[in-house]
Amino acid sequence: MIRLFEFAPTRSMRVRWMLQELEVSFEATTINLLRGDHTRADYLRINPAGKLPALIDNDVVLTESVAIVLYLGQKYPAKGFVPSDIRERAQLDRWLMFAATELEQPLWRIARNANLYPPEKRLPKDIDNARDDFTAMITVLNEHMTSRRYVMGDKVSAADFVMAHTLDWANEVGLLAGTPLLQAYIERMFERAKAPPRIAQALADIARQ
Repeated sequence: MIRLFEFAPTRSMRVRWMLQELEVSFEATTINLLRGDHTRADYLRINPAGKLPALIDNDVVLTESVAIVLYLGQKYPAKGFVPSDIRERAQLDRWLMFAATELEQPLWRIARNANLYPPEKRLPKDIDNARDDFTAMITVLNEHMTSRRYVMGDKVSAADFVMAHTLDWANEVGLLAGTPLLQAYIERMFERAKAPPRIAQALADIARQ
């Protein structure tokens, strides 16, 4: 049995999405970041970084959401979420890395300087710089998507589960204004029957607990 360690609305939602789309049985364990579950010794033995997600599959222990999504796609190739053709795979990797480096990196800078760092360590000016960096890169993605329904073309791939979650995060902090094409893409992805809750829903669920 595959074990997923998760906490919505973190990037563990990408892995849950992949597992649900693959229709693979798995056992989910909530690691509540608000309670500090990620600092417990038993979880740190699984992921010494104390972050989410983490996945255990027999003797395989993996962290980092993109790595886990790729692993699952390759382990269960029937759905075709990770292409076997080397050229298509290179494009898949390209957009996964683009999401992780060019889009997530400024999103994290915004989150840390707005909320996560102690007030005395926050750099308000870097929020403006990060917004500018994100805007430049989202223009690149928007141009790429003008003739595509999904990142790789007309068929959903592993890149979409990562990209849609990343864009949903950007949408929550108001960075997708003026990009109706990308907003329509997010809606299309989260309308899928196997999609996880959107970030706003996950946050609302936490607030009600």
